[in-house]
Amino acid sequence: MNRTLLIKDGTIVTAVDTYVGDIFVENERISMIGTDLQVKADRTIDAKGKYVIPGGIDVHTHMDMPFGGTYSVDDFETGTKAAAFGGTTTIVDFAIQERGSSLRKAWETWMGKAEGKATIDYGFHMIMREYNDSLGREMGDMVKEGVTSFKLFMAYPGVFMLDDASIFRAMQRSGEIGATISMHAENGGVIDVLTQQAIAKGHKAPKWHALTRPARAEAEATYRAICMAEIADVPVYIVHLSAAEALEKVAEARDRGLPVHAETCPQYLFLSYENYEEPGFGGAKYVMSPPLRAKHTQKDLWRGLRNNDLQVVSTDHCPFCMKTDKQLGKDDFSKIPNGAPGVETRMSLLFDGGVVPGNISLNRWVEIASTAPAKIFGMFPRKGTIAPGSDADLVVFDPNQSTHWSAATHHSRADYNPYEGRTTKGMTEIVISRGNIIVEGGKFTGRAGAGKYLRRSPRS
Repeated sequence: MNRTLLIKDGTIVTAVDTYVGDIFVENERISMIGTDLQVKADRTIDAKGKYVIPGGIDVHTHMDMPFGGTYSVDDFETGTKAAAFGGTTTIVDFAIQERGSSLRKAWETWMGKAEGKATIDYGFHMIMREYNDSLGREMGDMVKEGVTSFKLFMAYPGVFMLDDASIFRAMQRSGEIGATISMHAENGGVIDVLTQQAIAKGHKAPKWHALTRPARAEAEATYRAICMAEIADVPVYIVHLSAAEALEKVAEARDRGLPVHAETCPQYLFLSYENYEEPGFGGAKYVMSPPLRAKHTQKDLWRGLRNNDLQVVSTDHCPFCMKTDKQLGKDDFSKIPNGAPGVETRMSLLFDGGVVPGNISLNRWVEIASTAPAKIFGMFPRKGTIAPGSDADLVVFDPNQSTHWSAATHHSRADYNPYEGRTTKGMTEIVISRGNIIVEGGKFTGRAGAGKYLRRSPRS
């Protein structure tokens, strides 16, 4: 562990600047930035010819999450270690309120999952399965604990889905306490009917997961969520947007000046419905919600990222193993646990598929992967930028190297990698969390429990 650290001659990249300089780190924070800094340090890193960027921030992960009779296979130790290898130094996961129980109990449960295990800093959104006056009061208590965002579902009837009245009341409450509502926007009732009809007709293969969750069901729910937020006069954040039709609704709202934010995920930028057609049960690897869309949708999503209609790329990292967990749906696609690994591959995929071919700029890469999520979810400028006083969460990234992706070498417990065999331009060489080097030369040098809980700020 180094009390002081000097990074020399790197190309420093933030959301707004690109320049060659030195960074001096002291007591976990960035102390000075300049050229040819003459200071003594416990450790000096030569970053000449390499990018130095803020650590990635993934605001959509599901570690150790119960779902469909099993649990996501990464806990807060293995999941955050995988994140670190991929250049991500902060995650915001989801605490899940049980029906009839309190938000505080959910928060304490998930704090117990993370404490002593997380290798990088972490925060929590709160998933609410219901809404009543008591829970509304608790929302204010959670904001005081640093949980400043609440996730609601318009899908999964009987499990997570809330009715519109409950959603609207939660939105109104979020406006009173400066919180943000994150919305899973799919029309759960319509999807449920289509699923039952498909199974009744004997359609049980993984591809039917996608065929029963049409893009228009996502677009309708997205529009409905935006309308309710507009009536409540509050911001709304649409999670894991996958459909061009849903993006159209977000773009229309933003054009009218509404405070609507949305994220997409790498799987929707790099994978497509064609993956569901893999032989046998192979398509189960890609069963997630919303599902993968037609390949041409990728162009729409990249355009959305360039135009700032989409502000964030997170992962929805929720890994299950093919040999065990996914087999629960071998004879019924509706029983396949929804989710896939992604926390480690995000930064490299965005550089290789975004920056290298010119889909996005170098600064935009940093913005969508770190700065924008920090700003939207109350972590900026402590996180998400390179500035004096900010946490020294930094990544030294070599654009001239490459990374080969495989389940045999990734650090998730998942037994498959959705990008198996893909080689991406660029390599995460050194990862620094609050001034401490935790990944270097392909080896993990951090420790379980070193990650700290983040008390995020409410909206002002």
